Amino acid sequence: MINKRRALISVSDKTGVVELASELIQLGFEIISTGGTARTLRDNGLVVTEASEVTGFPEILGGRVKTLHPYIHAAILACPDREDQCLELEKHGIEPIELVVVNLYPFEQTVAREETGHAEAVENIDIGGPTMLRAAAKNHAYLAVVVNPARYGPLIEELKSLGNVSEQTRFRLAAEAFAHTAGYDAAISSYFNSLPQSGSGLYPEQLNFSFKKVQDLRYGENPQQEAAFYAASGIPRGLAAADQLQGKELSFNNLNDLNAAWDLVLEFDAPTAVAVKHANPCGVGTASDLEQAYKMAFEADPVSIFGGVLALNRTVDEKTAREMEKIFLEVIAAPKFSSEAMSVLKHKKEIRLLEIDPSSEKRDRLDLKKIAGGILVQSNDHQPVNVTDGRIVTNREPDEKEWTALNFAQKVVKHVRSNAIVIAGSAMTFGVGAGQMSRIGAARIALGQAGEKAKGAVLGSDAFFPFPDTVEEAARAGITAIVQPGGSQKDQESIDLCNRYGLAMVFTGRRYFKH
Repeated sequence: MINKRRALISVSDKTGVVELASELIQLGFEIISTGGTARTLRDNGLVVTEASEVTGFPEILGGRVKTLHPYIHAAILACPDREDQCLELEKHGIEPIELVVVNLYPFEQTVAREETGHAEAVENIDIGGPTMLRAAAKNHAYLAVVVNPARYGPLIEELKSLGNVSEQTRFRLAAEAFAHTAGYDAAISSYFNSLPQSGSGLYPEQLNFSFKKVQDLRYGENPQQEAAFYAASGIPRGLAAADQLQGKELSFNNLNDLNAAWDLVLEFDAPTAVAVKHANPCGVGTASDLEQAYKMAFEADPVSIFGGVLALNRTVDEKTAREMEKIFLEVIAAPKFSSEAMSVLKHKKEIRLLEIDPSSEKRDRLDLKKIAGGILVQSNDHQPVNVTDGRIVTNREPDEKEWTALNFAQKVVKHVRSNAIVIAGSAMTFGVGAGQMSRIGAARIALGQAGEKAKGAVLGSDAFFPFPDTVEEAARAGITAIVQPGGSQKDQESIDLCNRYGLAMVFTGRRYFKH
């Protein structure tokens, strides 16, 4: 039998669909379509065959059943080089479909809206679309399946130049279709598992994630490693939603450092600047205005900030920009940059400038860490730091200034790689000891960096003191107050030493290990 060329088009995202259908018609294709897609094509003057005309059966159940019919799926799944299947098609009057263009109901966008109820979410679970996509992808040896409007142009060019879609292209399109349906199902699974009635909590028996590539990266942590940036599927948020205003593409290390800086700056309500180097904060300052906050972050460690990543939680104004332009910074991220600030910084084209809206930040519920053969999953620790809820364990209580400084230090130490010690005043860091194998090692680094500034400062620790040696070093350097979780078998030795030197110490009962 001689078959005419047929394409089935049914899309939620109408981008480019009119142009695609018009080109296909000129190439001799009959267009089969459904619902809103058919109306869109007809409204633009194109001839369309409704799916119901093919099946001889109307859409029913309010559109829930449109294409779930043998006349559609046999046309997609038939192998035209098999005589038995061709005879079956001819017996039932079914003509093959050569091209399937489908993308799915916007489930992720629907459930991302806070006002969406469960009934609406369920109605946005596509059934016919994934079924057609999987059928077409399975039969990619004979037909092409397209889920991405970005593929329309190359598809038409190939049809015009070759007269058909090449085997290699069909395979790639099928892989993309399977990824599309897998991501869609993962989003639905995630939504259902997030509901209290599922009973699965944060850790269901089957954990599914879906990520979409944002961009290829030049390399990973080192030039010999390949890398790419993937964003969680759905409404872009966090760093994936950042608007880059200036500078070359972000690197793997830029993104990793920026994530650390942005996560820390969100801890603060007052104007704050956070400088990060190699995923650790090297300088943090908070003040009544952003310019002063930046100056304090710079003064905290003027050496390490060079070539670092900077996150700020206020609009960058001209004065702050003029301070920042004095040194080399890899990345500056803020909620906004004033036009005057942009005029100052545009001359330093090597600096990447990113705008991130903190008010729309929906922080991840889960923290993932890759290990060989699997992942470790834990809840994210986004509970606000409040040292004043802790327990004073020494004879002397912290004074008002020390309470402020202890709270500041603990906000910072929460985001420093363990073992971690932070020396700070009430509004800026003086020394940071990060990622050491021993707590005393971290303390010596932080105190050494602080130098004379340690006199009258406070010390924050991410975990308890296994020995009183950290207190000894702190007292010798001039520290006046310490905050730590407590819980060591030798806590009393540290408490006694604090009392001997007149230090105040607070136990929070909350550890901040970060690996």
